Amino acid sequence: MTRTIFGTDGVRGRANSYPMTAEMALRLGAAAGRYFRKDRSDKHRVVIGKDTRRSGYMLENALTAGLTSTGMNVLLLGPVPTPAVGFLTRSMRADLGIMISASHNPHHDNGIKFFGPEGFKLSDEAEAEIEAILNGEIQLAKPENIGRAKRIDDGLWRYAEYAKTTFPAGRRLDGLKVVIDCANGAAYRVAPEVLWELGAEVIPLGVSPNGLNINDKCGSTHTDAAAAAVVAHGADIGICLDGDADRVMILDETGAVADGDQIMALFAERWAEEGRLKDGTLVATVMSNLGLERHLGARGLRLERTAVGDRYVVEAMRRGGWNLGGEQSGHIVMTDYGTTGDGLLAGLQFLAAMVETGRKASELARRFAPVPQMLQNVRYGAGADPMGAAPVKAAIAAAEDRLTGCGRLLIRRSGTEPLIRVMAECEDEALLAEVVGGVVEAVSRAAG
Repeated sequence: MTRTIFGTDGVRGRANSYPMTAEMALRLGAAAGRYFRKDRSDKHRVVIGKDTRRSGYMLENALTAGLTSTGMNVLLLGPVPTPAVGFLTRSMRADLGIMISASHNPHHDNGIKFFGPEGFKLSDEAEAEIEAILNGEIQLAKPENIGRAKRIDDGLWRYAEYAKTTFPAGRRLDGLKVVIDCANGAAYRVAPEVLWELGAEVIPLGVSPNGLNINDKCGSTHTDAAAAAVVAHGADIGICLDGDADRVMILDETGAVADGDQIMALFAERWAEEGRLKDGTLVATVMSNLGLERHLGARGLRLERTAVGDRYVVEAMRRGGWNLGGEQSGHIVMTDYGTTGDGLLAGLQFLAAMVETGRKASELARRFAPVPQMLQNVRYGAGADPMGAAPVKAAIAAAEDRLTGCGRLLIRRSGTEPLIRVMAECEDEALLAEVVGGVVEAVSRAAG
């Protein structure tokens, strides 16, 4: 079976346009309900969370209608981080968890992510089966078996209490001044509260969502405001989350940014020293910097690479029995604590390193010198297949030849947008620019 509406992270698109319409969400909810409802009992339940996008109301109601039509009982969490949905799916013994979010994208996009009963995102195979049900005749429940829906008011705070347990016992954040940028997204209430309860002096940013300002010049993809706040307030650290709080960027006391690769390097080193890093292995995607791989290798540690997407990182971690992984973009997955990327928990682990070592964020945040890396995106129109064009294939082959022994080239389609991503790494920055420029030019011509 194949997937056509599912991408690397669920179903995503522009709100009120296919596939992010109320009609499609209703059918998708019904299909997921039919897939997960294994018998006719009334004990099947699903938890639904969302971020702060205005379109979340529409999709939440449509999903609820579809799910209850197949006999699923729906528990509505309201605005909560994506990792909270993974946690609560398992904690509340639900058959299914759903997060309505387009992560770091602007407000006009939205998405639907599914979690299985153990709190992990669904496999490609499970998504394909749901899509097959979606495309067929969906069997609805009898009138007496239609599900119910109710709101759960304390789900967010259950997650908050759990988040605090991941911070070292007996430790506090007293004396630390923390800027937390919540991107006007799902963590706008919980993240500042958790940090304050642990003793930090908190400077909150991006905590006034209006349905349209999520990720707007704030959060993990726009760190300038947080960097300015760190410097202006003399803060010890900045923590920047994205709209659904499953990724993070760390800012040191000067406002300099540490991406996911640097954060993972720190955690891998510390966990290895403490005997906590399973098999001395960190799992990351093909996008992680070559410098990270070299840094780990020099310390006797190993980098296991996967396809792009935190879901694929988690799948590899589960297969291999590894407990630390993530993405350069800021997804940090710690399966000792959670089932998906968790920006807040990653921020707490970084703060724990500061507290336990007594070192500044700037001393902890730069673990290795990255190999120069260049990434450019080329947008293509509907029906175009630039990767299949002979000139593009020839340009890629030529670029790979030139980088042999001194770098690497990665070309891939985006799983969420009509983009071809061209990424290369090389110590020779002039060669890097030349190689990427040649491939981008060829792809741009083929893209029309």
